[in-house]
Amino acid sequence: MRLSRFAALSSSLMLGAVLALTGASAAQAAETAALDYVALGDSYSSGVGAGSYDSASGDCKRSTKAYPVLWKNANAPSSFAFTACSGARTGDVTANQLGPLSAATDLVSLTIGGNDAGFADVMTTCVLQSESTCINRVNQAKAYVDSTLPGKLDAVYTAIRNKAPAARVVVLGYPRFYKLDGNCIAGLSEAERSAINGASDYLNAAIAKRAANHGYAFASVVPPFTGHEICSGSAWLHSVNWLNIGESYHPTASGQSGGYLPSLKGAV
Repeated sequence: MRLSRFAALSSSLMLGAVLALTGASAAQAAETAALDYVALGDSYSSGVGAGSYDSASGDCKRSTKAYPVLWKNANAPSSFAFTACSGARTGDVTANQLGPLSAATDLVSLTIGGNDAGFADVMTTCVLQSESTCINRVNQAKAYVDSTLPGKLDAVYTAIRNKAPAARVVVLGYPRFYKLDGNCIAGLSEAERSAINGASDYLNAAIAKRAANHGYAFASVVPPFTGHEICSGSAWLHSVNWLNIGESYHPTASGQSGGYLPSLKGAV
């Protein structure tokens, strides 16, 4: 069932009679209406960092605590396909993740663009090298966001629309990593943390603009993560984890449930 048909269903006389008999509200009826949901994207959508990984997903590390699964559990869509994958770039989405999309798809969610912009290399550079080298690498990533990323995002967004022409598409952004003047004693300098936060904002702005140009909703996760950044004392993001390096700088289970899930719900 299409999302665009929810309002019509809720306002129909037949549904009104049913609601009168059951005591259910129109909002409850809308929440339980059937829809087909496909979750695409990178590690922030697959749930890296949240634990509880589905062994069948292999290196994609799809977590049962990832926001797409949490939304599915709360809303019971008529169908759910979860193809998000750790490490995915824009080309991986178009090549490997779009199979479940069809004219029947009602809702699509995704995070994408961070790996294209060099997220992992930026953080590795900043952790292991000097402040000036870190900031230079951040600026290189921002230049890529200006010059190359928009076209890659356009390719993904166009491919989604071609395969799922009636779907509501929600593009989610990335959190700021650090609370400035926070509780971190060692590690990156304040200038490095500020530069990384600024790059996250820069990336989000570019993603939001391309999403809007395709008629897609952009859901910022910065507001719910505010107060829960690294150095906040109540972090919903892993800092560098030398014992499990792949989870570094990814949302915890609380970041998925308290940050990403409400952002998706608010955009649907």
